Amino acid sequence: MHVFVTGGAGYIGSCCCEYLLDQGHQVTVFDALLTGYRQAVDPRANFIEGNLADYAAIDSAIKKASPDGLIHFAAFIEVGESMSDPLKYFRNNVANALNLCQAAVENQVPKLVFSSTAAVYGMPSNIPISEDEPTDPINPYGEAKLMFEKILSWQHRLKGLHYCALRYFNAAGASRNYGEAHRPESHLIPLIMEAAEGKRKLIRIFGDDYDTPDGTCIRDYVHVLDLAQAHLLALQSDFCGSLNLGSGFGHSVKEVVEMVRRVSGKRFTVEVVARRPGDPARLIADSSAAKRILGWQPVYDSLEQIVQSAWDWRCKNPDGYSS
Repeated sequence: MHVFVTGGAGYIGSCCCEYLLDQGHQVTVFDALLTGYRQAVDPRANFIEGNLADYAAIDSAIKKASPDGLIHFAAFIEVGESMSDPLKYFRNNVANALNLCQAAVENQVPKLVFSSTAAVYGMPSNIPISEDEPTDPINPYGEAKLMFEKILSWQHRLKGLHYCALRYFNAAGASRNYGEAHRPESHLIPLIMEAAEGKRKLIRIFGDDYDTPDGTCIRDYVHVLDLAQAHLLALQSDFCGSLNLGSGFGHSVKEVVEMVRRVSGKRFTVEVVARRPGDPARLIADSSAAKRILGWQPVYDSLEQIVQSAWDWRCKNPDGYSS
């Protein structure tokens, strides 16, 4: 297939593009490089620098590429920032994405796979979380993702656009050539690794008095290459709707800290501080629907594999993409 990828210079996008190319597919990357890196674009891919805010640019790029499918990663992802600047998130993650949606329909792209998030569930009542869980976002980031899912649903009903929204839990790990290097960094595993590398004085654990075995929050980590596999399967499927993607296993913050220590062989300071408001004790995915419908079979489903791949990438790229 020829796959058109928005946000292919970002973390998950770059790893997914590498996976698609390794599987023999052709890839065109469309990215504004606002938060992504030119060095993260696989050299085998065709690269177009452009912004989704410019309808003419995205329409022209899709028309020229004439892709068999489209994967949409391009979005702002910082939950905290979305609380302080909500309009930035609604403008980029919803309003600008409308241009992509229109261009896809106008150019008769048969399938769009959307990078959504478990944040659409807010504070879920049931663990593990299935797609039947009510959606009730507690921040503009999750709300914007849910809004675009609804837009895609209407485009399917009224315009015939086939789509699949993949609701990730905690994406982690690295591919052979690409890894996680956000600006600023806010994800747990790379933050802990910065402490292991001596780039950060310490790592803070926000609360150790939760109702969990060791008192710290439990999250579901899914390897970025397993996410990439799911995107390809979604493109190849006739399914329309939303699916969860997670390992189905929960790991506490303390367990992740200890795994980074073990994999890296480094010692670093850990400080326990007060809870952050709005952090649920457990978030674990029920991904049985994705496995049943798409035939998705995660390969890198252990915490050690995830952390090892991330550490290996950082050792090869100590300065991230800045070099």
